[in-house]
Amino acid sequence: MRFQVLDIVFNPPHPVTGEAVPAADRLERVVETAVLAEELGLDAFAVGERHAGDVLSSSPTVILGAIAARTSRILLSTGVTVLSLLDPIRVAEDYATIDQLSRGRFEMVIGKGNEALQYPLLGLDIDRQYEYLAENYELLRLLLSGEEVDWEGRHRPDLQGATTLPRPYDGTFRIWHGSATSRFAVELAARWGDPIVSANAFQPRENYQVLIDHYREQYAAAGHDPAYGFVGSGSGGLFLADTTEQAIEEFRPIYEGAVARADLRKHDPAAVGKVTSFRTIEEAVERGPALVGSPERVAEKILDYHQSYGHDLQSVSINHLLEPARQDDVLRRFAEEVVPLVRAEVKTDLWGPADARRAKGFTAG
Repeated sequence: MRFQVLDIVFNPPHPVTGEAVPAADRLERVVETAVLAEELGLDAFAVGERHAGDVLSSSPTVILGAIAARTSRILLSTGVTVLSLLDPIRVAEDYATIDQLSRGRFEMVIGKGNEALQYPLLGLDIDRQYEYLAENYELLRLLLSGEEVDWEGRHRPDLQGATTLPRPYDGTFRIWHGSATSRFAVELAARWGDPIVSANAFQPRENYQVLIDHYREQYAAAGHDPAYGFVGSGSGGLFLADTTEQAIEEFRPIYEGAVARADLRKHDPAAVGKVTSFRTIEEAVERGPALVGSPERVAEKILDYHQSYGHDLQSVSINHLLEPARQDDVLRRFAEEVVPLVRAEVKTDLWGPADARRAKGFTAG
């Protein structure tokens, strides 16, 4: 199995103390964590994108550029690039620049995003988010794979002879599709023969599994090479301690404080995927995707979920409200104590020598 650290750069205040991390410090931690992830031998680091709420990832390309300058081996990615909101011309330009700066260490994950407030903020109709996603992706593929592009669509002016610069480092980089709540995203991925990353964050396992299963059915029906139907999985947060009981008690204020803060948004209970299905830390650990516990218990849980998902990539996120030294300690213990246990049981061709579509500059074994 391969392993990725994802930071969506959430930055709400601490649920107990009310203190907020200064924006400059929070962004610096993203870069420092990526550097540490590379030092620890983890495979990839991804930066999210949001344009509303207590989140600092409105400019993920800037953050990834800073990470590219501080690293040399780790693969860089997004989680997700909110393609429904963006002009494909700028996406092609910006991420080909990241691909060049990292010398071919970039792969992208696209999606419609999970923040409803982004659409009115940017003057777009949320009821058309899937239309935007499909059309923008079609154009993005053309721009990345070829030059002198002619194109006609519904949601932006037509193009004649368009070429975006810079070009990707060594041919079109791979694009994954983020999957959280809808069949649309996995069907779009399957239609084009692309891999997916399941959010696996807020809902019961079976809600995500039905989408993963549907993806594999549609991917096979489209006749794509099964060797490239990779699946990634997120998690409901990562926290490690010597024992699972200790981890639960230490992480309780942060987890349950985050649940209470999410309640203030007053999401419609029927809005699947907007709020967690697991109200307490015990529920999240026992029945949900939270990776909270001893290293051995967390490894067991990843392997248990792998029995359901058959995933090739495990993505983890570390809460920014932990003290920086504790964040580093959790990541170090994950890399040194959890990853070897999982890799001993799960093999994958993703990003290895047999994966001909991998990022060309990625040099992990």
